[in-house]
Formats: sequence, structure tokens, C-alpha cells
Amino acid sequence: MADVTIHGAGIFGLSIGWTCLQRGARVRVIDPFGPGAGSSGGVVGALAPHVPENWNTKKAFQFDSLIMAQGFWQAVEDAGGKSAGYGRTGRLQPIADEHALDLARARAETAQDLWRGLAQWQVIPAAEAGDWAPISPTGFLIHDTLTARMQPRRACAALVAAIRAKGGEVVSNGEAEGQVLWATGVADLQKITEARPRIFGNGIKGQGASLRLGPDARDALKTAPQLFADTVHIVPHADGTVAIGSTSEREYDDPKSVDDQLEAVIERARQAVPLLRDAEVVDRWAGVRPRSRSRAPVLGPHPLHPGQFIANGGFKIGFGMAPKVAEVMADLLLEDVDRIPEAFRPEASF
Repeated sequence: MADVTIHGAGIFGLSIGWTCLQRGARVRVIDPFGPGAGSSGGVVGALAPHVPENWNTKKAFQFDSLIMAQGFWQAVEDAGGKSAGYGRTGRLQPIADEHALDLARARAETAQDLWRGLAQWQVIPAAEAGDWAPISPTGFLIHDTLTARMQPRRACAALVAAIRAKGGEVVSNGEAEGQVLWATGVADLQKITEARPRIFGNGIKGQGASLRLGPDARDALKTAPQLFADTVHIVPHADGTVAIGSTSEREYDDPKSVDDQLEAVIERARQAVPLLRDAEVVDRWAGVRPRSRSRAPVLGPHPLHPGQFIANGGFKIGFGMAPKVAEVMADLLLEDVDRIPEAFRPEASF
């Protein structure tokens, strides 16, 4: 018998399952397509915070989750013996002009209070970042120490290993027993939309790629900060690859095809970072990410299944939100304690 059954083995489903197991529950995760088969099987893995200003519930929740992440992923690795590729390596961003420079400095002061001394947002000379620095018209960069990276596919595999090592199930089919939670991404958002008079959520296609530099550069970049330049995430990973992404496509014909839009993203990355200009593309990926109408995660009672629950709408920030999402959903499923922010409740997306 399972105390908790979770439909969907993406980042939300697996993270909630793992957290429930840590609290002593018997857990079954069911996914007919396998772990990380949807948008959680991408390549980028940028765990990046929102800017430290105009603070709100979503930004505060994400901040708490990013701070929790190191302990969360270390426990996963310790239990299952597989690495998620997690590293809080920080991020560099070029500053385009004097106005942006003034704004970045103002945000540095705001971050001192909002980030509670647990992470920093600084303005630094680009020369301090060496050859890995993106081209910056002002000669300055934003450097934050909160941003982290991980490899999505490895993260899902690490969670599966941890769940199984602790006696939980990750299976392609099975009975739904105990508390039931749906974390099935775009498919569930579409079903809810079809049953309601207005759009509840939809899918946004994204394309990304992995590049590989020469062996000397690979070793040097394994712990380098990620970059955000010309709207592109550029993420060095522990295996020596650099992930690039992503597009954001509302309209598409084939959810898993890669095309010229991805090539344009790769070219923008090469122009922003000279070190990437001769890097080999070793992987291309496309998938559809679940975005709720409110643009926030959707957590709480399921709109279509009375007495059951939903965790959906991770969109671009699902991996960064996962530790905190797992915590509040485990509170609700196991202890009937509701700490879900109002902005995250399903009714916020109606």
C-alpha cells in the first residue's frame, strides 16, 4: 500500500515523492513515459533568481527554494549515489549602458536586505572575470552568488535512484492509493483548460543545446559561473559541457523538433562569449514546458479531481522551485498543513 501516489515523474513529481519518503511515507510515482520524459528532460539547468526588487510572494518563495537547494540535492545524492550535477556557481550578466549600470548598483543595495546576507548581488569590472566574461559595453558585470546550475536529466535520474534506495516506487503503471497528486505538466493543464471557460494554462516550447569546448577549457569551466547575455542562458556543467538556451515559442507544429530558432540562440551565445565561437554542438533538445495562466506554480487541490492534488506550472523555474514546492506539498499531503501562497493556488489561474 502507498500513502502517497504521484502521477508524473518530472521534477515536481519526483521532488515531492522524495520529500514525502524522507518523512516516512510510502510513495509510488507513476509515469507511463518514464522519468524526465517531458520538459524535465532538457539540457539547460539554470537555477536563476528573479531580480532583487519589487519583492513579492513568488520571488520570496523562489529565494527560499534556491537557498534550500544545496542541502536538498546533497541528500538526494547521498541516498541514491547519483549526482544531479548541482553547483551554486553564481552568474555573470553584462551591463549594457549607464542607466542599466545605475539600476544594477541600486539592486545590489536592495539585495543586501532582501537576500538577508545569504547571497550577494554585486557590480564588478568585467576584467575580474577573465576570458569567460561576456562582452559588456560598459566594462562592468552583474555577479550574483545565488544562481546555481544542475543537469536536468541527471537530476531526475538522481531522484529516481534516491526514491528507490529509500524503498519508494517509480513505475510505468500501478494503482493510485492514499493521497493522490497530479504532476503531469502540459497534458493536465490542457485538460483543465478544456473543462473551464477560460485558459488555465498552456505549453510553451523551448529549444536548447549543449556545446563542448577543447579539453583545457572544459576543465577550467567546470566550476565557472553561468552567464546570461543577450537573453541567452549559458551554463557550464560539471561534465565539461556548456548548455545554451532557450527559445520561448507560443506557436509550434512539432513539440520535439529543433530548427533555425535554436541555431539563432547558439549564434547569439557565440557572439556574446568569444570562448564559445569554435565550440562543438554535441546535443540539441526541444520540449514543451507547462506555464499556468498566472505564470506561477499551481499547487493545491486539483480542479478536476475532488480530494486529490496538483503540482504544475513550473515553466522556466521548475527546477529552482522544486525543493520548496516539495516541502509545502509534503506538508499538505501528509500533515494537512496548508502553507501554499495564495498566488500559487489553482484559483489564481482561473
